[in-house]
Amino acid sequence: MKRRSLLGAAIAAAWPAPPSAVAHAAASDIPRPPVTPKRPRRIEQLGRVRIDDYAWLRDPHYPDFLAGTRDIDPEIRRHLEDENAYADAVLAPTRPAQARWRAAMAAYGAETGALPPLPRGGFVYDVRVRPGEDHLVHVRRPVDGGPEQVLLDEQARSRGQSYYRAIEAQPSPDHTLYVWLEDLQGSDRHRVCVHDLRTGEVRSWEGAYGWHGLTVSPDSRWIVWLWRDAFGRPSKVYRTPARGEIVHALVLDQPDPALFTWLGRAASNAWCSIRVFGPDTDEWRLIPAASATAEPVLVQAREPGLHYQVEDWAGRLVILTDAGGAIDGCLMAASLDAPGRANWTPLRPAREGVNLLDVRAFADHLVWRQREDERLSVVVRGRDGDEFVVHGDAEPGTLEFDDVQDVGGTELRLVFQSPRTPPRWIGVDLRSGARRVLARTRVAGFDPSRYEVRRLHARAADGEQVPITLLTRRGRRADGRGPLLVYGYGAYGIAAEALFSVPALALADRGWAYAIAHVRGGAEKGRRWFLDGRLFSKRNSFTDFNACADHLVAAGHGAPGRCVAYGLSAGGLLMGGAMNERPGRYAGVIAQVPFVDMLDTMSDTTHPLVPVFRADWGDPLADPRAYDNMASISPYENVHDAAYPAVLATAGLRDDRVSYWESAKWVATLRAHTRSARPVLLRVNMAGGHQSSSGASDELAEMALFWAFAEASVARRPVVRGRLAAVPARDSR
Repeated sequence: MKRRSLLGAAIAAAWPAPPSAVAHAAASDIPRPPVTPKRPRRIEQLGRVRIDDYAWLRDPHYPDFLAGTRDIDPEIRRHLEDENAYADAVLAPTRPAQARWRAAMAAYGAETGALPPLPRGGFVYDVRVRPGEDHLVHVRRPVDGGPEQVLLDEQARSRGQSYYRAIEAQPSPDHTLYVWLEDLQGSDRHRVCVHDLRTGEVRSWEGAYGWHGLTVSPDSRWIVWLWRDAFGRPSKVYRTPARGEIVHALVLDQPDPALFTWLGRAASNAWCSIRVFGPDTDEWRLIPAASATAEPVLVQAREPGLHYQVEDWAGRLVILTDAGGAIDGCLMAASLDAPGRANWTPLRPAREGVNLLDVRAFADHLVWRQREDERLSVVVRGRDGDEFVVHGDAEPGTLEFDDVQDVGGTELRLVFQSPRTPPRWIGVDLRSGARRVLARTRVAGFDPSRYEVRRLHARAADGEQVPITLLTRRGRRADGRGPLLVYGYGAYGIAAEALFSVPALALADRGWAYAIAHVRGGAEKGRRWFLDGRLFSKRNSFTDFNACADHLVAAGHGAPGRCVAYGLSAGGLLMGGAMNERPGRYAGVIAQVPFVDMLDTMSDTTHPLVPVFRADWGDPLADPRAYDNMASISPYENVHDAAYPAVLATAGLRDDRVSYWESAKWVATLRAHTRSARPVLLRVNMAGGHQSSSGASDELAEMALFWAFAEASVARRPVVRGRLAAVPARDSR
């Protein structure tokens, strides 16, 4: 399992103010927030006019900065550095608390008992972090004995770099190569790295797109990779020899900016896949193993509203699709010779309320994950059509396929985890259904019996029942006195799964209730749950989140004035929207790289993601209704005079997904409108992007900062002379 299993999913009333704003401003040692000049810019679209006071914070030459051809504007850099200095000053009293939180999380860091990897090609592949180090080392060892071989040493490659993250690491099918993508800037600009395991040579080239952007052909002779264009979009697929001269051959040119491209390879090694897709369409092309340089075979041309996924099973294609109105999915079969939709035949019909998620194929069995009544399960189907269902534990959690399966074998590997259950590997006999525990992750100092996980439901304004996952220490009283942190995401049909999370455990250990609000916009109740929190229904996400917070407080799981909200990226939009609707509900809000300048960003035709996600948010350049809807819900446009909570917003200077100026503009307008004495802070990672560096210490330090801020936000005297107050070691309980 990925390291996120332990570091978490993130990983999810007013303060007493000084007697007067005048007295607050007069104190000599109060750190003063940076002055953000107002330079009104008039923007007219579709006959509508808005004034953006802080539009100047966007560097007009930002693409050149990301490309490394010029620096950020000096005035903007100074302003962001001033913001960091101010945030550091306000947060200074929380440094002891940050150290405590970090130590508490690190104490859980030693894990043992993980599942031994399956042998592949005569080797056992593994990853680990060496004692005292921060980044992964990828290794393998022969099954029949022999010395261990280092495939990728992230620790060594990160030395001297202010940022380092490696992704998509994988062996070639013949096990003579190890390939990966690495980002040295934090801006999602990757290079392809190819380690020849016979010679030890590592070759690389620049210009690659990261996510799902790399695979090796079934014959191991070619590296297939995605090229990143000047706008940061994955617009071309190239094929490069795995050995010898680096010469790139174009495989597919996909210029439509409203579509993504992903690469993959069938688990059976029968073909490589090129998936071109958007929020409302899919198109797959396959490169058969026998002809790695041939023109890719089109499965089904894209049609508006048609989604599908492709898997290889016993020489035929299995297609998971919503064709024919199967909104939550059905299974079809087709031949590789005639794969088009006209030749699809039913394999498993749609069932109301059962959302099919993904498919895996074995020699004699087909396996898929599904969600029914908010609970995940796995269905195993034999060639004869007989099926049986595998459930996880009864408590709220998640059930996933292990990353590596023996597709020719008879045992399925699943991973179950929950907020109080570290990842546990389960082997399922595909013939009999017999289950056995293959391995348990044992975490130093962790006792699951000390915690409780519950599934609750909040009633939304329109009557919908919104799921909540709640983690607390066992025996914590629901007496309405303790602190509460509520995490939410609610976008793109991505479910906020209830994962095992060390940061969440650390909160529970100090007397907090940790909740995940499964708001509309996610997929926790199927595709309709996503559609009901999308586009013109987006406000449902905000009201759902507030309904969850209200329900938890009313049920005694949090005190009225001791509730903190936390969201990441599109979850930051959720934070801004929920906070604008109910500024008095939260003592503090943590908005990590938040998407809060919705209207302006969605009007930017050069943004790498905007054309893709117009289906989710709307097009304010062409659709008056979409413009008006965004203008009514965009967090930045809808800040108003109110007593806002304490806010900690973060940004990455090299983030071209949610650019730094979104947080900077939002923070500036919040400060101009808030009627409380609670601080509004901006922390900018001047060397990073949308994600922190992949080192475990970076992730722990960031979560420790968030939790120290949350703790100070709910303290009895949160502000002392303009700074967040230092919190005694047991104040949160």
